[in-house]
Amino acid sequence: MLFVTKTVKQDVDVTVVGAGPVGLVLAAELALSGAKVQVIERLAEPDLAMKAQSINIPTAEALARRGLLPAVEQVQRETLGRVGSYAAGGDRGGTVDTRFTGHFAGMVLDADLVDWADPDFAAHTAAAGARMVPQPELVALLTGHVASLGVPVRRGVEVTALDDTGDGVLVGTTDGQVRTGWLAGCDGGHSAVRRLAGIGFPGTDPEFTGYQAVADIADPEKLANGWAWSSAGAYRYGPQPGRVATVEFGGGPADRSAPVTLDELQTSLRRVSGTDVTVTALRATPTRWTDNTRQAAAYRSGRVLLAGDAAHVHPPFGGQGLNLGVGDAVNLGWKLGAVLAGWAPEGLLDTYEAERRPFGAWVLDWTRAQVGVLRGDAKSAALRGVVADLLGTREGTTYAVKKISGVDQRVDLPGAHPLVGRYVPDLSLRDGSRLADHGHGGGFLLLDRTPDGAFARIAAGWAGRVRSVLDDHAAPAGVLVRPDGVVAWATDTTDTADTTDTADTTATTATAGLEAVLHRWAGAPASEHEPVG
Repeated sequence: MLFVTKTVKQDVDVTVVGAGPVGLVLAAELALSGAKVQVIERLAEPDLAMKAQSINIPTAEALARRGLLPAVEQVQRETLGRVGSYAAGGDRGGTVDTRFTGHFAGMVLDADLVDWADPDFAAHTAAAGARMVPQPELVALLTGHVASLGVPVRRGVEVTALDDTGDGVLVGTTDGQVRTGWLAGCDGGHSAVRRLAGIGFPGTDPEFTGYQAVADIADPEKLANGWAWSSAGAYRYGPQPGRVATVEFGGGPADRSAPVTLDELQTSLRRVSGTDVTVTALRATPTRWTDNTRQAAAYRSGRVLLAGDAAHVHPPFGGQGLNLGVGDAVNLGWKLGAVLAGWAPEGLLDTYEAERRPFGAWVLDWTRAQVGVLRGDAKSAALRGVVADLLGTREGTTYAVKKISGVDQRVDLPGAHPLVGRYVPDLSLRDGSRLADHGHGGGFLLLDRTPDGAFARIAAGWAGRVRSVLDDHAAPAGVLVRPDGVVAWATDTTDTADTTDTADTTATTATAGLEAVLHRWAGAPASEHEPVG
């Protein structure tokens, strides 16, 4: 152990390490719960390198629940303005198709083949105009968000040591010692927090090295628009002029952290394209990436927690890592906040890893599958042909876009109603607002459409944790939404009289079901709860 002190006088409740999207979202969620939180970041300035270029529906909706939808929509408009008619391919009258679909292993999914009437898509349309959000712009937006919540971000501070004392964590940094109640590692795939906590990171080693950049190219006509494959690998040119990405098999780079040079990018592009294309300048900080694919052996060790790339890494196809990490952050934020506030039901924090690990494992396999299709050998080329045929069908494209967009994500929660475990759909209210519009301050949301406000009366015992929203009768009649947007309980009936559940022969009511779920997720009601501090 680094330190000998065993009693921690805390400087803050939580120290979040990493000021990327995941760390900033986590810090904001904790601040909304009333926690005293700070963010420390190794880099002195925000990372402007090209990374994820979009967000999925759950991420967009998480931002919308906190009142950030107008700002995110403005970022998309600006992004579309930069892309311009180039992305339209000239076949849509010079306009850009904003029905974001993405790609699978470089095979772009045709928006015209998607069954947009599918109930999963139809339930999540309000945030559809907030998808094309590049990571640097997202970080800038979130930095402003945490500042508005009073969260300090200390840049140029690197974690060098840590000691979990049982009642807190002592953190050694290049700017002195930090005493914190909890430590959250959101510091990327090479996480210092994960390493210092001794958490294993098993997985598979990289097979390829990839590059991404925006460059000036003297002879772009030598490159095909979109993705193209060769025996050496694959490359993508577009959608905006100068944007290139390459994938070369043969293992990972000798030094992934070294700056990408113009010559290095040009050499890679020439190899995979089979041309003598000439790169004359780099107009954005290029990035180097691999298909290194790993998942942390544990997301928690005592008072140390991991989220985002610190907990899982994989090739960045479709920006899945950013979205997966934001999902971690919104799930962890309210649960850790509940622990700090003193009302968390027993075992609540344990559900963080139980719920998020399966999502991480799925994304790892989704990206591994794309690596298998991307290889330049004859067998992978044959497989690519089969997959292309499947993705050329309405059913295949709809399936893939649902997966990429996240509209069919579900947490495994008990409950028979089809909404339980799903991210809350767009629920419009009689006053013209949506249920999500009432969640800007965090906490649980309860939609009550009973004639007499019966559900709201039940939730009154959890005042301060649950906000009830009354509305006209419609289906669903009642919905309880956790702070992370997951539906914990729902019912289609306003009948609160005793009924018999023939499935397990126990007498129950809609109100009794709601009360049980409130106890499960929101702890004991205030009348049974001892105030903290």
